[in-house]
Amino acid sequence: MSGPGSPSADRPHMPGYGILPAGAGGGLLPWSWAVQRLENAHNYWVATTGRGGAPHLAAVWGLWDSGAFHFSTGGESRKARNLTADPRCVVTPENAGEAVVVEGVAHRVVDSARLDELQALYQSKYGSGFPDPEGNPVFRVEPHAVFGMIEQGEDFVGRATRWRFPTP
Repeated sequence: MSGPGSPSADRPHMPGYGILPAGAGGGLLPWSWAVQRLENAHNYWVATTGRGGAPHLAAVWGLWDSGAFHFSTGGESRKARNLTADPRCVVTPENAGEAVVVEGVAHRVVDSARLDELQALYQSKYGSGFPDPEGNPVFRVEPHAVFGMIEQGEDFVGRATRWRFPTP
């Protein structure tokens, strides 16, 4: 599920990489391209920042649903502590050859009906559910910007796309 509305799209600002203007090359990637990769990935990377500014990167299982990324983590994990102190984070699925990078803000999911929905989706995708969300928070990462890049030759300079989301 891609969520309500579509984001605006343009080229990312990448000085020195020869990125072509939006109307040149293969054109902008459609948002559906990014959603497909976000929905179909098995593993994801979540990057957070610690209180002292140190970066932290961890692999997680997760779901793209209703226009956001969802994942569970241990309540005492570094990810959970970092997101409690600073909810800004970056999420990317496992395939760097067709990279999708989500920059967003994480919010803890506490609504029991929504947790039940996510639990069912998680069970369907992975064959098991996430641990009890009372002690193991489930986070929803709402995107502010998403970047899509294809590693191969002309696609890199001629298809690179940035999608921007309205801020609430």
